[in-house]
Amino acid sequence: MKIIEDQVFPNERDLYGEKQLYLKRCVFAGPEDGESALKEASGIKLEDCLLDLRYPLWHDHGVELERVRMSETCRAPLWYSDGITIDRSQLFGVKALRECERVKIENSKIVSPEFGWRSRGVLMKDTHIEGEYLFLNASDVCLKNVDFKGKYSFQYVENLIVEDSVLDTKDAFWHAKNVCVKNSVIDGEYLAWYSENLTLIDCKIRGTQPLCYCKGLKLENCEFTDADLSFEYSEVEADLRGRILSVKNPRSGRICADKIDEILLTADSKYPCECEIVERAK
Repeated sequence: MKIIEDQVFPNERDLYGEKQLYLKRCVFAGPEDGESALKEASGIKLEDCLLDLRYPLWHDHGVELERVRMSETCRAPLWYSDGITIDRSQLFGVKALRECERVKIENSKIVSPEFGWRSRGVLMKDTHIEGEYLFLNASDVCLKNVDFKGKYSFQYVENLIVEDSVLDTKDAFWHAKNVCVKNSVIDGEYLAWYSENLTLIDCKIRGTQPLCYCKGLKLENCEFTDADLSFEYSEVEADLRGRILSVKNPRSGRICADKIDEILLTADSKYPCECEIVERAK
């Protein structure tokens, strides 16, 4: 690889179409406000670099980022690219990752509204991430030991695995398909409405009106906190620990918990309740 060290790239398309570059301690910034510095490049490694300009890594193949900082003004840095690894880096620009494939992110911090849209094959480990509308329409995503904060996350996602993570989110997993969350904390309102084939195992779940309008919903050894009006119109198999404030009009299946304060089966329900709702025998 060609090695470039300690240089500044301020201009538009400074390294356009380059191949097999190893950039060390380089800065992409300057008064020219140059865009698309490494567009359509391949075989690129950046180490200890600062990216301060827009759209630097579009349509690239084979990108390795190590201890790289993308500032708040580095807008939409990674789009339409594949074969990406990100380690010990900071991504602070809006729309940091979109329509990318085969992405591995570790030991990093990400603050980016609209992160991960329509991306495929994403593995994220040991990372803090926050933003709005995260991973919209993404597929084949795996999160392990991730501290996650977002408002409307994982909408329309397909084939998602989450393990050993903390999700502080609102309206997560809406219309999601084929999702498994294990040994995690989920704190959010209106969790997983309209989802299909969502499985929650050994999770702690907080928030109002969770898990409504679901199909193929399964909960194994999960604990609810402050969960009210749960499971409305859902097809559900749930083995729960602790206390549920209220269950409302589940459609079918079985719900078992240590304590259920209130069961609401209303006359105006759209569907007859064919769900068994029981407290665990003591």
